[in-house]
Amino acid sequence: MKILAISLALFSAVALAVGTQLQNGAVGREAKSSPATTSHLTFRQLAKLLRHPHWISGAAISALALILQFTALLIAPLILVQPIGAIALVVTSILHARVTRTKLNKASITAICLCTFGLGAFVVMAHQVAVEPEIDDQSLILILVIAVGLIVGLGTVLLRGATKFKPLTFIIGAGVLYGFVATLTKVFLKRMFAQGGFDRLITFQYEPTTDTLTLVAFICMITAALMGGWFVQNAYTSGPPDLAIAGLTVIDPLVAISIGVVLLNEAMDASWPIMLGFLASGAVAVVGVYLLSKVHPELMKPS
Repeated sequence: MKILAISLALFSAVALAVGTQLQNGAVGREAKSSPATTSHLTFRQLAKLLRHPHWISGAAISALALILQFTALLIAPLILVQPIGAIALVVTSILHARVTRTKLNKASITAICLCTFGLGAFVVMAHQVAVEPEIDDQSLILILVIAVGLIVGLGTVLLRGATKFKPLTFIIGAGVLYGFVATLTKVFLKRMFAQGGFDRLITFQYEPTTDTLTLVAFICMITAALMGGWFVQNAYTSGPPDLAIAGLTVIDPLVAISIGVVLLNEAMDASWPIMLGFLASGAVAVVGVYLLSKVHPELMKPS
């Protein structure tokens, strides 16, 4: 099942890269058509995008990526599935270079190799030790407390208006939100289909504490996904899709993996050498992503 989950996550990453490229192009054209020069996407522009063919196509492909990702999360531990999404950065970088007819430089290729090597090493180690313990109510309460605080905190960005924040704010916000979306999705799916939630639902055997917490997790998941989507669309206005994907592929997995290790105990069987290997391979991937976000030729072009 782990091999199937890895395959689904790989296909999800490729679909995410294609969807991101299409959506980024549509968002960029819409932002340029605005009378005023802004570094953010207004809600009126976002509404126009809902009728843009490329944006709709990108959204549909991204939705397919989510379905594949959710399926992978259902059958394998979070710490095994989530890091594979970093492949989207590699695919996006190559795809965007082809679309814009920009040749990748040696530094970019080196960064892509670092990202791929670090990711591959992490997944190989996670495949050996990742486990899926039952998600109890106490663990879920801790996750929900953090998630609600995050939603409330980042909700102030929505209320204060996008013009008050830099593009990096949207990239970081989207990465953190999507990290919690992945975690809450994993929690919801497992408690519904592996821990009897769905069976209790169809037989009307409601457990007040357990099932209420599962419902709250679902509500937080949807809320974080919607907010994350708004943050991502604004991140697209800051430049090529590599920039947004670079932020997401670092922050999203780091958040999800941290929760998986600390709160979900998915690495409880890992020895100290493996844990150190996780840190080392993760650091290599992070360095690769950071380097790519700095040296990609499209990002280095003068505005």
